Amino acid sequence: MRSRRHFLEALAGVSAGAFFPPHSALGAPQQQPRQGAKHATVMVAGRRVKTVDVHCHVNVPEVVDFLKGTPLETRAVAAAPGGRQLQGQSDFRIDVPLGPERLQKMDEMGIDVQAVSINPFWYSADRDLAARLIDLQNQKLAAMVKVNPERFVAFASVALQFPEMAAQQLEEGVKRWGLRGAAIGGSVPGEELSSRKFDPFWAKAEQMQVPIFVHPQDSAVATGIRNRVQGNGVLGNVIGNPLETAIFLAHIIMEGTLDRFPNLKICAAHGGGYLPSYADRLDHGCLTFPAQCNVTLKKKPTDYLKQIYVDSLVFSPEALRHLVAVVGACHIGLGTDYPFPWTDTPVDHVMATPLSDADRTAILGGTMAKLLQISA
Repeated sequence: MRSRRHFLEALAGVSAGAFFPPHSALGAPQQQPRQGAKHATVMVAGRRVKTVDVHCHVNVPEVVDFLKGTPLETRAVAAAPGGRQLQGQSDFRIDVPLGPERLQKMDEMGIDVQAVSINPFWYSADRDLAARLIDLQNQKLAAMVKVNPERFVAFASVALQFPEMAAQQLEEGVKRWGLRGAAIGGSVPGEELSSRKFDPFWAKAEQMQVPIFVHPQDSAVATGIRNRVQGNGVLGNVIGNPLETAIFLAHIIMEGTLDRFPNLKICAAHGGGYLPSYADRLDHGCLTFPAQCNVTLKKKPTDYLKQIYVDSLVFSPEALRHLVAVVGACHIGLGTDYPFPWTDTPVDHVMATPLSDADRTAILGGTMAKLLQISA
């Protein structure tokens, strides 16, 4: 049992912010708010905080008709309103547009701005189809967020299987369409993104100083665990998604990608996956088995985690506290995975974690507002 002193110390950390989540318990999941009730204004140290959700999804409805008769038609249908989820595909049914229903849910959760993205399903497309699809998606994304620019920004789509073209699509998405970076998967089928093949894309992202949001796709297959995650518990998602992110991050660290491009702004979904939970083992791998390490890094592997951004979708105050200790509060932003119902209480989650006012403000929106160029 926790002592009264520990409880009071934790309570002091929470009360530094001006908001108490209703019926909350420190260290416990937050109670769901009454449906339809608008969240209280988010205040920290007497100041209103603009909250920014960096991890939420959308689709472009026109893509279904556009891809009819192509090899991507099945995946496009799965991504559409009313579509079904494909085996091994975790996030292809994104059917809540940027309209009143979504705005109401944002208000209930206390989210001021969503940075929406489309999970890649086009990495198997040929060059011509990929070029036309990405052009359509980025135009439509820009039009969607333009209707309500105070509440939405978007990440561009890119055809990462063609890195030079992806670099051009990133530049066009940002400069022509006003998108705020790019959303990518954790791998291209059969290839790690730490391969030198992808350096043209990383070079462009670093040059432009825009964030790259990394979200797993087809993770049970991409990680090779598909046969092990059948049965009860949605394990292909629960285990597969954070595992794919951990593998992606480990590769771009250990293969020297972050040494070649030290100013990349990478934001990893799901709290960075499993890697931050057991990061120190990464430091000891090459010490224990030096013969299996042929890339000399400029820093300890765990030091690179301090330059990676992650979202807050880790479900408990203790998990968030640990994430702050590993990557720093200034590298964490709110994440909901909306419209998937992983959480209805993203703001309350931060408020229930013992943090300083500055750290709480950074996580709630300060960091992502700066990264995504969202006005205060």
